[in-house]
Amino acid sequence: MTDGGTDQRTKEMAQEAAGATGTMHASGPEQDCAWATLLTGEKYLPGLAVFSESLLRSPWASRYPLVVMVPPDASPRLRAAIVALGCRLRTVDPLVARASDKMAAARFADVWTKLRAWHLTEFRRVVLVDSDMLVRRNMDELFGVELAPGTIRAGFACTCNPARIATYPAEWTPENCAFSPQKHPTALTQPTALGPHSPPTHHLLNSGLVVLTPDAATMDAMAARIATDAAVVSYRFPDQDFLADFFKGRFVPLPWFYNAIKKLRAVHPDMWRDDEVRNVHYIINKPWEARLARDDADYETHEWWWQAYRAKEWDKIITDGVVQ
Repeated sequence: MTDGGTDQRTKEMAQEAAGATGTMHASGPEQDCAWATLLTGEKYLPGLAVFSESLLRSPWASRYPLVVMVPPDASPRLRAAIVALGCRLRTVDPLVARASDKMAAARFADVWTKLRAWHLTEFRRVVLVDSDMLVRRNMDELFGVELAPGTIRAGFACTCNPARIATYPAEWTPENCAFSPQKHPTALTQPTALGPHSPPTHHLLNSGLVVLTPDAATMDAMAARIATDAAVVSYRFPDQDFLADFFKGRFVPLPWFYNAIKKLRAVHPDMWRDDEVRNVHYIINKPWEARLARDDADYETHEWWWQAYRAKEWDKIITDGVVQ
């Protein structure tokens, strides 16, 4: 970390100790674990607002804090908005890989910095999350699931590609998806097993939610590999393809409902049950950016987000980013 970043981090930790972030601080086991997410600009503030409200202040609120990582150039306005949402603020150095034209979407260029969650070594365990999510049931049990040294827990990537997005890999088809064999109710407790003969697509994870053990040596090893491995420029989904490679054989699948990718509802109806969803993940188009027609396959899950959004009065910096 740069000297400036170190100074900023020291200031933020002092503010947290004094309660300046608006987050409750108390002694007890809830202080040795945290949720963590990355925010690089105001575009995702509406997502963070609804996500943090559902995670921290809903009837199913978590006992654990939400740490929001931001780059050093994050504006004072963005920082203030994050603090006002009751989150802990952490400045982290950007993690940058070599330029690539293989990425499935240009917005993925910033996501490498998510991996700085491994530097949150003041916590025994961290659950790395995306901010385009909505929590519908308590998930604190993730801080107690078995996690062997050197492993991570995450949900599978859905490789069905129902919209037939041209930039997605050709092998992303329903027959190659790790969710396709899963059925309710066994899917609640028995994700598709992984082994040496599993299809390559079954070893892919969705990095929207990752259970990890912070460790500086692991972070350093990942950063070195990102800087030197020629395979990095070939990744379509940078951070999650990297994690699948780096932790190959050490990725333990979680049940689908902790990272309930919204597309699963239509694509895998034999597995999905609305009342089992702990946390829905709004991949691709975001609810706050456009309203959907009632006949859209994602209409119902997007309405869940809008119901949560309308349940609270928000500051202007949040509402400015929401489609009217």
